Amino acid sequence: MTLQQLKYVIEVATRGSINEAAKRLFISQPSLSNAIKDLENELQLAIFERSNKGISLSKEGVEFLSYARQVVEQAELLESRYLNAKPSPQHFSVSTQHYAFAVNAFVSLVNEHGQDEYELMLRETKTYEIIEDVKSLRSEIGILYVNEFNGKVINKLLKSANLQFNSLFTAKPHIFISVKNPLAKQSIVTIDDLQDYPYLSFDQGEYNSFHFSEEILSTLSHKKSIRVNDRATLFNLLIGLNGYTISTGVLSADLNGNEIIPVPLDCEETINVGWISHKNSTLSKLGAAYIESLERAIAR
Repeated sequence: MTLQQLKYVIEVATRGSINEAAKRLFISQPSLSNAIKDLENELQLAIFERSNKGISLSKEGVEFLSYARQVVEQAELLESRYLNAKPSPQHFSVSTQHYAFAVNAFVSLVNEHGQDEYELMLRETKTYEIIEDVKSLRSEIGILYVNEFNGKVINKLLKSANLQFNSLFTAKPHIFISVKNPLAKQSIVTIDDLQDYPYLSFDQGEYNSFHFSEEILSTLSHKKSIRVNDRATLFNLLIGLNGYTISTGVLSADLNGNEIIPVPLDCEETINVGWISHKNSTLSKLGAAYIESLERAIAR
């Protein structure tokens, strides 16, 4: 087993493709395939599962990758300190529901830990895709919520994917509205107060089940409703149409300005927001740093 082989495994896992990894590594596809097969034979371990759909990490491969990343990181630290070697570009990715604090934490991560070169990804996406991204290690970390309504479905998916949920905070529901919305003057709003205002929610694509909704109380009917795909559009509609959405109440004035505010919603539900990762995987240096940034962002 060589350090180079470990780097090959990391690159293939990151790209999800032997062909793409070979291009990035400037070697031929057969050479890369043979190097990984030699490593698997030496370890008597199937690191990757191969099918007509492509290549993905096996359950054992996920655990192996976490150790491989640690070894490569430590080797690069040694080379940087004693050989004056240029550090390799950093890699890190996170998939999340549409939370401003997740973006805030990402900004802090880049400002504090970004080197001269890095390749990072922040993917605001659908609930089901967050789980799939972390399952396939397209992302190291996923951010989503669970509550009494969706918990059984989400936790079943996490268990089957060998993922674990780590709670960040529990919040009472709030609505996000424009400061010009008449409801902005109230200290608390009820469901009845919202009947005449457009309800805004994030589209979940083919998995548009109530259990995958990014907003709680997803089974309620609405006279006016609009589904969107991104946070910027939703915020524009909050302002332009006096619409509302339901979320945690955690909002960042630094990134979103002061035109949108949270107002408590009168209901008994709670929202448990947390991050998911592989059970058998140790967080990378950037992964651990991002979790620290998340905790600081929600503590503000």
